[in-house]
Amino acid sequence: MEMSLHDILASYNDRAPLSEASTIPAPWYVDARVAELERKTVFSNTWQLVGRVDQVEKPGQFVTAMVAGEPIVVVRGNDGVLRGLFNVCRHHAAAVVTEPCGQASILHCPYHGWNYGLDGSLKGMPEFEGVKDFDRQQNGLLPVKAETWEKFVFVNLDPKAAPLRDFLGGLVKRVAPLGVTRTHYFDSRTYDIHCNWKVFVDNYLDGGYHVPHLHKGLSSVLDYKQYTIENEDRYCLQSSPMVASDEDAATGATRKGDRAWYFWQYPNLMINCYEGYMDTNLVLPIDVDHCRVIFDFYFADVSEACREYNQQSVAVGARVQDEDLGICEAVQRGLKSRAYGAGRLSVRREAGEHLFHRLLAADLKGGLGHIAAAAD
Repeated sequence: MEMSLHDILASYNDRAPLSEASTIPAPWYVDARVAELERKTVFSNTWQLVGRVDQVEKPGQFVTAMVAGEPIVVVRGNDGVLRGLFNVCRHHAAAVVTEPCGQASILHCPYHGWNYGLDGSLKGMPEFEGVKDFDRQQNGLLPVKAETWEKFVFVNLDPKAAPLRDFLGGLVKRVAPLGVTRTHYFDSRTYDIHCNWKVFVDNYLDGGYHVPHLHKGLSSVLDYKQYTIENEDRYCLQSSPMVASDEDAATGATRKGDRAWYFWQYPNLMINCYEGYMDTNLVLPIDVDHCRVIFDFYFADVSEACREYNQQSVAVGARVQDEDLGICEAVQRGLKSRAYGAGRLSVRREAGEHLFHRLLAADLKGGLGHIAAAAD
């Protein structure tokens, strides 16, 4: 007999301390009902990264994104205000803005030519004479919360959401000294992976447990024994002293500094910092078996003189990702095996995963309760 969604969620004990805890059970990764509940709760109620501040600095500049299945556009108005809007025409629901990013003087729907201002207000509708009881002011693009932090643009579909900085909590102060604002965007890589989005997050949060076994190059520049894990609010900071090594020349040349900093912000954002370097990893669920991971690379110097070095650094990051890709897809296959239910967690290494699973459980169990109450 198929387990109910309630029973699947109840099968995880989110009150167990780390020393007694197990991972979330396999059905959480492979059951489509869990994925749908995540869309309705986790991704509809958390601040989601959708772009960079440098993409929306000038009036008319915009970025588009899909958040929890919703098409979104964030645009800088002529008044200098950054606004989030549902990218859905109020006439027949077409996407008004069809490019990933760009600049426009007006938001023009390509379907029937309706025009909206940069503030979302409806400006014009061709051949609409004779339509009665139509209030133009009530037919603008609907708003979405949008805020910025450091170099990043976020949106939140929940109109009652707390401000972005409240959501980020202690992460704001921990990131500030690392000089994120002094880095500049250089390049992006996108990976489509045959695994649940949580498998990728788990892999990131295992406290370096897999690094000596899977990432020989990266392991050569980290002091693995001194690797630390700190949990606070909705973020985990994994950090390691760095060591000089020529074991892997490319990694040694491009991953430098006194310390490596690896931040994860619930539910799906990672920020990795070395000396003169930062990359972000954004994990987007596609369906229960697939996710998309977007890597953005930033450097302190993006001049032409540093292009070759920066490209080499991006290649090192891509190699690490390729190593992770295979293991994440293998895990997804294993999660469907009758031989697996859940696994125990390492107290020394997997405190970050424990935080992730407990935050997720709180959102899913609470969300299911709200949905059930609304249905009564």
